[in-house]
Amino acid sequence: MNMTLKPAFGLSGSALKVIAMISMVIDHIALYLMEYGTVLYETMRCIGRIAFPVFAFLIAEGFIHTKSRYRYFFTLLGFAVISEIPWYLLNGADGTHNVMFTLALGVATLMVLENLLQRSMVLGFLWTLGMAGLTSWLGVDYEWRGILVIVISYLYNTYAHFFPYSRGMQFFCTFVFMMQYGVIGVVMAYMIIYLYDGTRGFVQGSIAKYGFYAFYPIHLFFLSIC
Repeated sequence: MNMTLKPAFGLSGSALKVIAMISMVIDHIALYLMEYGTVLYETMRCIGRIAFPVFAFLIAEGFIHTKSRYRYFFTLLGFAVISEIPWYLLNGADGTHNVMFTLALGVATLMVLENLLQRSMVLGFLWTLGMAGLTSWLGVDYEWRGILVIVISYLYNTYAHFFPYSRGMQFFCTFVFMMQYGVIGVVMAYMIIYLYDGTRGFVQGSIAKYGFYAFYPIHLFFLSIC
């Protein structure tokens, strides 16, 4: 029996996207435009750490509900490639790559993992570790931790009926991997995720959907010219 507690009110998936995007922008403004080490800088970076756990959760949700997982993957990959231009303008040739690659590789991990889990948990575990290692080798944002957080979100959403208090267990497991980026940020992120009501929300249609994807490279480009 799933013993996950339900909130008294909820946030739609669209609301979660907006919150994560605002958090991301605040984080990047601090990272690229603010003086390091100031109180304002640290506060903004703390707020910014809300973004990735929420995006990881939404990627897992999107994977579960999308009509075409291949299109989902290639859409993320396409915007990841586009985003490398402003990413390079901001970071130079430092060997890192933008977070859209992390999200795309997360979807690729889930595509294979879903089939492997039907045959062997061991194979699924080894595949996940292999993809986590690949992201670290490639130098994508959040590296192996990003892949594991996406996988955790998928497992606790898909197999919630096997886990008592699945949302709480999801938070605990993710907290272990994300706390190095900021304890307060990851706690706030899962307070927001806890309020998710399972609805899609106001983002409807292709224009709105792709607009959200395009926002990432666009905001990086504007930061690069500031």
